Amino acid sequence: MLDKQSAIPIYVQIEDFLKEQIAQGVYPVKSLIPSERELTDMFGVSRMTVRQSLTNLVKDGLLYREKGRGTFVAEEKMEQPLNGLTSFTEDMKERGLVPGTKLISFSKIHPEPQIAARLGISPDELVYKVVRIRYADDTPMAIERSYLPVELFPTLTEEALQGSLYAFIEKQEKLVIGQATQRMEAALAKTEDAGYLQIALPAAVVLIERVSALMDGRIFEVVRSTYRADRYKFISEIGR
Repeated sequence: MLDKQSAIPIYVQIEDFLKEQIAQGVYPVKSLIPSERELTDMFGVSRMTVRQSLTNLVKDGLLYREKGRGTFVAEEKMEQPLNGLTSFTEDMKERGLVPGTKLISFSKIHPEPQIAARLGISPDELVYKVVRIRYADDTPMAIERSYLPVELFPTLTEEALQGSLYAFIEKQEKLVIGQATQRMEAALAKTEDAGYLQIALPAAVVLIERVSALMDGRIFEVVRSTYRADRYKFISEIGR
């Protein structure tokens, strides 16, 4: 099973073995893998070597630990391209997943100065503040807090927000979406967001702020999203 004469470190060989077992379905998603002691006996190596292998696989997102229960196989992360302006609903449907939305709140507010500046409006103007949990196959993937000028979308309703906002803008409002600017950063989940996303603290998340414009240049949306870092990886194609 292991080649102790190989130049490949033993802990790497153990990682490769477990990766192969997972790929072959021996250990399905969310299944419990053997304990450190069981793996130590299986491979005839030190517990420290096994622990290093498992720690590396956890860092790579292939496994996850639950205190007092053991180590489990993680769900595969979804790749999210950074080129192309699409909605969450469109992204999930393209992957063959069932998108879902839970509307947490829908209100009219006077925006904080930074949001107003992003939208290019006065803080005295009203905006919709929309808070939604976004699901893929009933699994919470992200929490979105969107801000949209009321003047631009006077007919926006809670019903429209149960589906794709972009579809509402293009099909109902007959407006053409142009481009967006996104800012990304890593962070630790706040307690409120961890509850929405059903993740245990401390947990890493990816924060994304998107400022979107119509084809005529008018800013129609500022959305601040918190994505589960254990379910997403972001990719970008770069040319020289």
